[in-house]
Amino acid sequence: MTDIKEQILTTSLDLFLTLGFKSVTMDEIAAKLGMSKKTLYTHFKNKGELVKESSVHLCDHICNGVDQIIDGETENAIEELYTVKRFVMEHLKGDDTSPIYQLQKYYPEVHKEVTQIQFDFMDNCIQKNVSKGIKKGLYRDNIDAHFIARIYFIGIQGIKNLQVFPSQNFPVNELYDQYLEYHLRGIVTPQGRNILNKITNTNHN
Repeated sequence: MTDIKEQILTTSLDLFLTLGFKSVTMDEIAAKLGMSKKTLYTHFKNKGELVKESSVHLCDHICNGVDQIIDGETENAIEELYTVKRFVMEHLKGDDTSPIYQLQKYYPEVHKEVTQIQFDFMDNCIQKNVSKGIKKGLYRDNIDAHFIARIYFIGIQGIKNLQVFPSQNFPVNELYDQYLEYHLRGIVTPQGRNILNKITNTNHN
């Protein structure tokens, strides 16, 4: 990927995640980059293509970062999920759900593709986490990793629904913390619960 294309994708993503995929115009993106709209169109034939490439680019970037966390030396499986959560929130600018809602409404095919990428990646990621937690005695050994991975994914998608969890009543960062604690309390052993209690008490304080 050329430097200029990388710059276009990075700048566009910043605007999309801040203002929304529908709201941002190609004129605004070109102005932000300090280039003519004609130059912008030499790299992306239309806004739809830019939305698709920038969304997939973000997905790939986050997946690579999460892979490094999963394959790295985190303290334990429980800490690992909180580290992943912080990393993802940082790269989604807090994951204000309104840009995601716009992506789903106005670019449904892109949203569908991105969701499939997320599902495939998260399915593998959570199964690895479950295996790691069971091995260390932090998760119950009678849970089904395949089921846990899928129910986790469904929950993550569910809390992004603004009709069910309006952001004025459920601040996004707190909502993700609550969901992660809810997920973990269903699978931890007494040993794992002690670690989780320390984390959640620290977060609440």
